[in-house]
Amino acid sequence: MQGDMNMKTLFAAATLALALVGLVPAARSQEVLKVGSECTYFPFNYRDADGKLKGYDIDVADEIAKRLNAKAEYSCLKFDGLVPALLAGQFDLIAASLSITPQRLERIDFSVPYRLSIGQFVAPKAKKLQLFDANNNVLKQNFKGIRVGLQRGTTYDSWFQAIVPDAQVVRYETVEQMYLEIKAGRLDAIMTNPMKTYLEFLSKPDGAGFEVVGPQITDEKYFGTGAGIGLRKGNEALLKRIDTAILAMKADGTLDKFSKIYFPFAIYPMN
Repeated sequence: MQGDMNMKTLFAAATLALALVGLVPAARSQEVLKVGSECTYFPFNYRDADGKLKGYDIDVADEIAKRLNAKAEYSCLKFDGLVPALLAGQFDLIAASLSITPQRLERIDFSVPYRLSIGQFVAPKAKKLQLFDANNNVLKQNFKGIRVGLQRGTTYDSWFQAIVPDAQVVRYETVEQMYLEIKAGRLDAIMTNPMKTYLEFLSKPDGAGFEVVGPQITDEKYFGTGAGIGLRKGNEALLKRIDTAILAMKADGTLDKFSKIYFPFAIYPMN
Protein backbone atom coordinates (compact mmCIF):
# COMPACT_ATOMS: atom_id res chain seq x y z
CA MET A 1 0.00 0.00 0.00
CA GLN A 2 2.78 2.38 0.96
CA GLY A 3 4.53 1.62 -2.36
CA ASP A 4 1.33 2.39 -4.29
CA MET A 5 1.00 5.72 -2.50
CA ASN A 6 4.59 6.63 -3.32
CA MET A 7 4.07 5.77 -6.96
CA LYS A 8 0.89 7.86 -7.09
CA THR A 9 2.70 10.77 -5.46
CA LEU A 10 5.58 10.58 -7.93
CA PHE A 11 3.16 10.27 -10.85
CA ALA A 12 1.20 13.33 -9.67
CA ALA A 13 4.40 15.34 -9.23
CA ALA A 14 5.64 14.40 -12.68
CA THR A 15 2.28 15.32 -14.23
CA LEU A 16 2.34 18.71 -12.48
CA ALA A 17 5.90 19.35 -13.63
CA LEU A 18 5.02 18.58 -17.23
CA ALA A 19 2.03 20.89 -17.01
CA LEU A 20 4.17 23.70 -15.62
CA VAL A 21 6.68 23.37 -18.47
CA GLY A 22 4.13 24.88 -20.79
CA LEU A 23 3.59 27.78 -18.41
CA VAL A 24 7.27 28.74 -17.95
CA PRO A 25 8.70 30.62 -20.96
CA ALA A 26 11.92 29.28 -22.44
CA ALA A 27 15.05 31.36 -21.79
CA ARG A 28 15.55 33.90 -24.57
CA SER A 29 18.59 33.30 -26.71
CA GLN A 30 20.99 36.23 -26.91
CA GLU A 31 20.58 38.50 -29.94
CA VAL A 32 23.41 38.12 -32.44
CA LEU A 33 24.61 41.05 -34.55
CA LYS A 34 26.56 39.92 -37.61
CA VAL A 35 29.23 42.52 -38.33
CA GLY A 36 31.34 42.95 -41.46
CA SER A 37 34.81 44.50 -41.25
CA GLU A 38 38.04 44.64 -43.23
CA CYS A 39 40.17 43.13 -40.43
CA THR A 40 43.46 44.42 -41.91
CA TYR A 41 43.17 48.18 -41.26
CA PHE A 42 45.40 48.83 -38.23
CA PRO A 43 44.64 50.36 -35.73
CA PHE A 44 40.93 50.45 -36.56
CA ASN A 45 40.22 46.81 -37.38
CA TYR A 46 42.96 44.16 -37.45
CA ARG A 47 44.09 40.84 -36.02
CA ASP A 48 46.86 40.69 -33.42
CA ALA A 49 49.63 38.09 -33.31
CA ASP A 50 47.22 35.60 -31.74
CA GLY A 51 44.59 36.16 -34.43
CA LYS A 52 42.29 38.11 -32.10
CA LEU A 53 40.27 40.82 -33.82
CA LYS A 54 41.05 44.23 -32.33
CA GLY A 55 41.00 47.96 -33.09
CA TYR A 56 38.93 51.09 -32.58
CA ASP A 57 36.11 49.96 -34.91
CA ILE A 58 35.97 46.60 -33.12
CA ASP A 59 35.96 48.22 -29.67
CA VAL A 60 33.03 50.41 -30.73
CA ALA A 61 31.08 47.54 -32.33
CA ASP A 62 31.62 45.27 -29.32
CA GLU A 63 30.45 48.02 -26.96
CA ILE A 64 27.37 48.69 -29.08
CA ALA A 65 26.51 44.99 -28.96
CA LYS A 66 27.04 44.94 -25.20
CA ARG A 67 24.71 47.91 -24.70
CA LEU A 68 22.12 46.24 -26.91
CA ASN A 69 22.41 43.02 -24.87
CA ALA A 70 23.65 41.31 -28.01
CA LYS A 71 26.72 39.44 -29.20
CA ALA A 72 28.83 40.60 -32.16
CA GLU A 73 29.97 37.99 -34.67
CA TYR A 74 32.44 39.16 -37.34
CA SER A 75 33.06 38.45 -41.01
CA CYS A 76 36.20 39.76 -42.72
CA LEU A 77 36.10 41.00 -46.33
CA LYS A 78 38.06 43.30 -48.60
CA PHE A 79 37.01 46.90 -48.07
CA ASP A 80 35.37 47.42 -51.46
CA GLY A 81 33.29 44.27 -50.95
CA LEU A 82 31.73 45.29 -47.64
CA VAL A 83 28.75 47.31 -48.91
CA PRO A 84 27.77 44.73 -51.58
CA ALA A 85 27.99 41.98 -48.95
CA LEU A 86 25.83 43.99 -46.53
CA LEU A 87 23.22 44.52 -49.25
CA ALA A 88 23.32 40.80 -50.04
CA GLY A 89 22.44 40.03 -46.42
CA GLN A 90 25.76 38.43 -45.42
CA PHE A 91 25.77 40.48 -42.22
CA ASP A 92 23.72 43.12 -40.38
CA LEU A 93 26.26 45.90 -39.85
CA ILE A 94 29.53 47.30 -41.19
CA ALA A 95 32.12 48.46 -38.65
CA ALA A 96 35.12 49.37 -40.79
CA SER A 97 35.78 53.12 -40.55
CA LEU A 98 33.23 53.54 -43.35
CA SER A 99 32.84 57.26 -44.08
CA ILE A 100 29.32 58.67 -44.26
CA THR A 101 29.05 60.15 -47.76
CA PRO A 102 26.11 61.20 -49.96
CA GLN A 103 26.97 58.47 -52.46
CA ARG A 104 26.92 55.73 -49.82
CA LEU A 105 23.76 57.14 -48.23
CA GLU A 106 21.96 56.42 -51.48
CA ARG A 107 22.61 52.70 -50.92
CA ILE A 108 22.72 52.17 -47.15
CA ASP A 109 21.89 53.88 -43.85
CA PHE A 110 24.44 55.06 -41.30
CA SER A 111 24.53 55.57 -37.58
CA VAL A 112 25.68 58.86 -36.10
CA PRO A 113 29.47 59.17 -36.60
CA TYR A 114 31.84 57.62 -34.09
CA ARG A 115 35.08 58.60 -35.85
CA LEU A 116 36.46 61.57 -37.81
CA SER A 117 37.04 61.12 -41.55
CA ILE A 118 39.90 63.05 -43.15
CA GLY A 119 42.63 62.53 -45.73
CA GLN A 120 46.23 63.65 -46.25
CA PHE A 121 49.15 63.10 -48.60
CA VAL A 122 52.44 61.48 -47.59
CA ALA A 123 55.57 61.62 -49.77
CA PRO A 124 59.35 61.23 -49.55
CA LYS A 125 60.96 64.36 -48.11
CA ALA A 126 63.55 64.35 -50.89
CA LYS A 127 60.87 64.91 -53.55
CA LYS A 128 59.79 68.26 -52.03
CA LEU A 129 56.34 67.93 -53.60
CA GLN A 130 54.17 71.04 -53.77
CA LEU A 131 50.61 69.83 -54.26
CA PHE A 132 48.79 72.82 -52.68
CA ASP A 133 49.23 76.58 -52.77
CA ALA A 134 49.52 78.85 -49.72
CA ASN A 135 45.72 78.90 -49.39
CA ASN A 136 45.53 75.09 -49.45
CA ASN A 137 44.08 74.98 -52.95
CA VAL A 138 45.01 71.93 -55.04
CA LEU A 139 47.70 72.59 -57.66
CA LYS A 140 46.38 70.21 -60.29
CA GLN A 141 49.26 70.81 -62.67
CA ASN A 142 51.73 69.57 -60.05
CA PHE A 143 50.17 66.11 -60.10
CA LYS A 144 51.36 65.56 -63.67
CA GLY A 145 54.14 63.01 -63.90
CA ILE A 146 53.78 61.60 -60.39
CA ARG A 147 52.32 58.28 -59.29
CA VAL A 148 49.90 58.42 -56.35
CA GLY A 149 48.82 55.37 -54.38
CA LEU A 150 45.25 54.96 -53.10
CA GLN A 151 43.28 52.21 -51.43
CA ARG A 152 40.64 50.91 -53.80
CA GLY A 153 37.00 51.82 -53.10
CA THR A 154 37.73 54.50 -50.49
CA THR A 155 36.63 58.13 -50.22
CA TYR A 156 40.19 59.09 -51.20
CA ASP A 157 39.62 57.38 -54.53
CA SER A 158 36.35 59.33 -55.00
CA TRP A 159 38.09 62.62 -54.16
CA PHE A 160 40.81 61.96 -56.74
CA GLN A 161 38.37 61.07 -59.47
CA ALA A 162 36.49 64.33 -58.89
CA ILE A 163 39.30 66.78 -58.07
CA VAL A 164 42.35 65.49 -59.96
CA PRO A 165 40.91 63.10 -62.58
CA ASP A 166 44.00 63.24 -64.81
CA ALA A 167 46.40 62.16 -62.07
CA GLN A 168 48.27 58.87 -62.46
CA VAL A 169 46.64 56.80 -59.73
CA VAL A 170 47.69 53.31 -58.64
CA ARG A 171 45.06 51.45 -56.60
CA TYR A 172 45.80 48.88 -53.91
CA GLU A 173 43.76 46.50 -51.79
CA THR A 174 45.41 47.56 -48.50
CA VAL A 175 47.27 50.55 -47.07
CA GLU A 176 50.15 48.27 -46.09
CA GLN A 177 50.77 47.53 -49.77
CA MET A 178 51.06 51.27 -50.41
CA TYR A 179 53.68 51.66 -47.67
CA LEU A 180 55.77 48.94 -49.27
CA GLU A 181 55.44 50.52 -52.72
CA ILE A 182 56.36 54.05 -51.64
CA LYS A 183 59.33 52.77 -49.61
CA ALA A 184 60.49 50.89 -52.73
CA GLY A 185 60.29 54.09 -54.78
CA ARG A 186 57.47 52.89 -57.03
CA LEU A 187 55.13 55.64 -55.81
CA ASP A 188 55.74 59.37 -55.44
CA ALA A 189 52.97 59.91 -52.88
CA ILE A 190 50.07 58.20 -51.17
CA MET A 191 46.79 59.59 -49.88
CA THR A 192 45.39 57.98 -46.78
CA ASN A 193 44.14 58.47 -43.23
CA PRO A 194 46.68 60.66 -41.37
CA MET A 195 45.84 59.10 -38.00
CA LYS A 196 46.66 55.61 -39.24
CA THR A 197 49.67 56.78 -41.23
CA TYR A 198 51.20 58.62 -38.29
CA LEU A 199 50.79 55.65 -35.95
CA GLU A 200 51.79 52.92 -38.38
CA PHE A 201 54.36 54.56 -40.67
CA LEU A 202 55.58 58.09 -40.02
CA SER A 203 56.34 57.50 -36.33
CA LYS A 204 58.35 54.34 -37.17
CA PRO A 205 61.99 54.13 -38.36
CA ASP A 206 60.79 53.18 -41.87
CA GLY A 207 58.95 56.51 -42.09
CA ALA A 208 61.92 58.72 -41.21
CA GLY A 209 62.46 59.82 -44.81
CA PHE A 210 58.81 60.71 -45.41
CA GLU A 211 56.52 63.61 -44.52
CA VAL A 212 52.93 64.80 -44.80
CA VAL A 213 52.32 67.07 -47.77
CA GLY A 214 49.66 69.75 -47.63
CA PRO A 215 46.76 70.15 -45.22
CA GLN A 216 44.40 67.61 -43.74
CA ILE A 217 41.53 67.44 -46.23
CA THR A 218 38.06 67.53 -44.67
CA ASP A 219 35.84 68.02 -47.72
CA GLU A 220 32.48 66.65 -46.51
CA LYS A 221 31.29 66.15 -50.08
CA TYR A 222 33.81 63.34 -50.47
CA PHE A 223 34.94 62.40 -46.94
CA GLY A 224 31.55 62.83 -45.31
CA THR A 225 30.80 63.89 -41.76
CA GLY A 226 32.76 61.05 -40.18
CA ALA A 227 32.71 57.27 -40.06
CA GLY A 228 29.56 55.46 -38.93
CA ILE A 229 28.09 52.00 -38.59
CA GLY A 230 26.55 50.94 -41.92
CA LEU A 231 23.16 49.18 -42.08
CA ARG A 232 20.77 48.10 -44.80
CA LYS A 233 17.92 50.51 -45.37
CA GLY A 234 14.67 49.67 -43.64
CA ASN A 235 16.15 48.80 -40.24
CA GLU A 236 15.02 51.96 -38.46
CA ALA A 237 14.48 50.30 -35.07
CA LEU A 238 18.00 48.83 -35.01
CA LEU A 239 19.47 52.10 -36.30
CA LYS A 240 17.81 54.03 -33.46
CA ARG A 241 19.18 51.59 -30.87
CA ILE A 242 22.70 51.90 -32.31
CA ASP A 243 22.50 55.71 -32.41
CA THR A 244 21.40 55.76 -28.79
CA ALA A 245 24.33 53.55 -27.82
CA ILE A 246 26.92 55.66 -29.69
CA LEU A 247 25.61 58.95 -28.27
CA ALA A 248 25.74 57.47 -24.77
CA MET A 249 29.31 56.28 -25.41
CA LYS A 250 30.29 59.80 -26.43
CA ALA A 251 28.59 61.35 -23.39
CA ASP A 252 30.03 58.97 -20.79
CA GLY A 253 33.62 59.08 -22.10
CA THR A 254 33.73 55.60 -23.64
CA LEU A 255 34.64 56.86 -27.13
CA ASP A 256 37.38 58.98 -25.60
CA LYS A 257 38.72 55.93 -23.73
CA PHE A 258 38.75 53.89 -26.95
CA SER A 259 40.51 56.74 -28.83
CA LYS A 260 43.27 56.96 -26.24
CA ILE A 261 44.08 53.25 -26.57
CA TYR A 262 45.58 53.96 -30.00
CA PHE A 263 46.19 57.72 -30.23
CA PRO A 264 47.26 60.52 -27.89
CA PHE A 265 44.24 62.52 -29.07
CA ALA A 266 40.51 62.12 -29.65
CA ILE A 267 39.47 60.80 -33.07
CA TYR A 268 35.69 61.12 -32.75
CA PRO A 269 33.47 64.14 -33.60
CA MET A 270 33.28 66.42 -30.58
CA ASN A 271 29.96 68.04 -31.54
